[in-house]
Amino acid sequence: MEQKIRAIIRIVDTDLDGNKGIYNSLKKIKGVGFMFSNAICNFLNIDRNKKTGALNEKEIKDIEDLIISPNKLPNWILNRRKDYDGGKDLHLTGSKLNLTKEFDIKRLKKIKSYRGMRHAFGLPVRGQKTRGHFRKGKSVGVQKKKLQQQKKSRSSKEGDKKK
Repeated sequence: MEQKIRAIIRIVDTDLDGNKGIYNSLKKIKGVGFMFSNAICNFLNIDRNKKTGALNEKEIKDIEDLIISPNKLPNWILNRRKDYDGGKDLHLTGSKLNLTKEFDIKRLKKIKSYRGMRHAFGLPVRGQKTRGHFRKGKSVGVQKKKLQQQKKSRSSKEGDKKK
């Protein structure tokens, strides 16, 4: 009896493609990287190449429980060790991860730390060079034709007024 493969599986508020292997599908969840995905597969004895759509309900629930509370996994694999607020080791996923990251950046800006000021000015935070990169969003370079035409028309109008 062949098991039917479902097209979409929902794990931790994320829709995963049922035709891909579980290892690659888990990496689509925000907060789950290649190391964490591999740890989940090894801990639960699930074949990494098994299709996500072929998982049964018990395996899906086990995966979800392990992602939400990874107490059985070593601390070094978690994405938020020694949390600023509580000092605990946490693993955040999805919208919680986004919110926490946003609050951390706001806190750094508020206390006017070096990293916070770099975030505020839109500059690289982790020591990268800035000469050739990080020019996105800054108006550097060639002006557009419309702007050039507007400047010409303004200067010709000002020249007429002076005469």
